[in-house]
Amino acid sequence: MKPVLALLFALTAIASVVAQKPDDILATANGHTIRFRDLSDDTQKIVADVPARTAKFRSDLLAQMMNERALDAEAKAAGTTPAKLISAERTKVPPPSDADIQAVIAANQSALADVAPAEARKKVIEYLKSEPEQKALITYFGALSTKYKAATGKDINAPTLAPTDVVATVAAQPITDKEFEEYARLQLWGAKADIADLISDELRDKILQTLVADEAKAQGTDASVVLAREITNKQKDYTDEERIHLEDDLAKRLYAKYQVRVVFKGPDPIVENISIGISPSRGPANAPVTIVMFSDFQCPACSATDPILQKVIAQYPGKIHFVVRDFPLQQLHENAYRAALAAAAANKQGKFFEYIDVLYHNQSALDDASLAKYASQLGLNAAQFELDFKSDATAAEVKKDIADGESYRITGTPTIFINGVRMRTLSADEFKSAIDRALAK
Repeated sequence: MKPVLALLFALTAIASVVAQKPDDILATANGHTIRFRDLSDDTQKIVADVPARTAKFRSDLLAQMMNERALDAEAKAAGTTPAKLISAERTKVPPPSDADIQAVIAANQSALADVAPAEARKKVIEYLKSEPEQKALITYFGALSTKYKAATGKDINAPTLAPTDVVATVAAQPITDKEFEEYARLQLWGAKADIADLISDELRDKILQTLVADEAKAQGTDASVVLAREITNKQKDYTDEERIHLEDDLAKRLYAKYQVRVVFKGPDPIVENISIGISPSRGPANAPVTIVMFSDFQCPACSATDPILQKVIAQYPGKIHFVVRDFPLQQLHENAYRAALAAAAANKQGKFFEYIDVLYHNQSALDDASLAKYASQLGLNAAQFELDFKSDATAAEVKKDIADGESYRITGTPTIFINGVRMRTLSADEFKSAIDRALAK
């Protein structure tokens, strides 16, 4: 999905998974058999509702595709870009009044206590503008649909669709079922994986609960005693991350001891062809695993994820080629694009990774003067840095990354691919699991 449209379609529907019957075996362990009927009523209802939700999801995706086609047609006619058209529509929305801004700040004083006043005001303005901007864009797309005579064709949910069947028309150009399926495949797979994760997470909890009870019985004690000894009493920081790590350790030991066999499997991941071009990288180019991270240097999630990923990479010396590509979210982070240019300029002097580390740690100060200061602190040639920072060649590099990211349907950062598989969960355990799977192949 193009970033300019991402906020218009918060698609939380789910795609189909292999139908689960009540007696289907999901796992076995220590003489226990866990079936689909043993999961919660909520999970069973969600799975039962999958066909209806899938149909709506597909219809929503087709509407999204039609809107993008209409936007592309308008951009071509106007000699501009879709992003600029969207930006122009957003600027038409008047800013909120000072009274409204102050009212929100006053109502959220505790939540904004650690935020600088200027930054707090900025966040509140973005919040207050988000809903009217979205309404304005929905109206805009409605007008474009009329202008370019957008119309649906054959039912996108019909069971007998052929690849050449026309499911919609926009600007006198047909959209075939084949085109739609290619357009929607990542979203449909992701939704399918969401359901599989829901089942897997509950199944894991069910298995752990069962095995802890078995372990307690074997020791002549209560399950609460086992959990206290293995988890609660070992905690030092009392964070969610620490608790999850201790639970995972306990689960691994009990899974091995009681010979757990998990039958349920999620969908096989989609492997995408992600190019690396001339992007900054480190590690052997011929390493068996290539990790590509699309990043925004003003994005808090990127600065939080990068050190986690680097610690994992360090555990696989010589086996990983790590590549960074730019995807500044310009509508959210006003200095992200300039930071990407500066990082590219630092790369030309061999200091890319040192430079982006500074950016990640100084995300509140990424104005041009600060970007130049960071270059000086790293000992870069100031004059050359300035030339590269402002050069058309550097801008072309960043824009190429953005264009590629959009073609991969990236909508947020960080987006990380491990041997072409898009990571859905950004945690150390998931990174390690993905790397291990890639090495095993």
